[in-house]
Amino acid sequence: MKYNRFEELPVWNAAIELAVGIFSLTAKPTFKSYASLRNQLERAAVSVSNNIAEGFERGTTPELLTFIYIARGSAGETRSMLCLLERLPGIPDLKSEISNLKSKAENVSRQLRAWADSLQNSDIRGTRYLTDKSRRVEKQKREREEFLKELAETRNRKTP
Repeated sequence: MKYNRFEELPVWNAAIELAVGIFSLTAKPTFKSYASLRNQLERAAVSVSNNIAEGFERGTTPELLTFIYIARGSAGETRSMLCLLERLPGIPDLKSEISNLKSKAENVSRQLRAWADSLQNSDIRGTRYLTDKSRRVEKQKREREEFLKELAETRNRKTP
């Protein structure tokens, strides 16, 4: 599937949901005494979706891959901080919410890894490199492949 805007990406939407969940968690009174931890957790969570968006908008596959890995690192940082929260005294009443957020962060990380793997095995250089000529060449290549496939199918039907 081809996406034209980063807002259409399922992984970006999952990252936004993770950030919304983090902000909901850190808005609780428990976090008043953990101001620096709260701020770092919020920044890490927001960084995931922002890096996905920035990489997508760059227009080249190598740059997108770089930002996907940065976003994945931020998802890991978010998850690590949630693990710390689980172990801090005074936060036992939030364990279920923290566990759910850890799962969301892991899900985002898995999606980013799969996307990176698919891009690394792709010939796509990125939208920045698309020209009328490259689009025309790609269309001719697809049409040729379709023709050869139809030809092979026709030959197979005629062969006893």
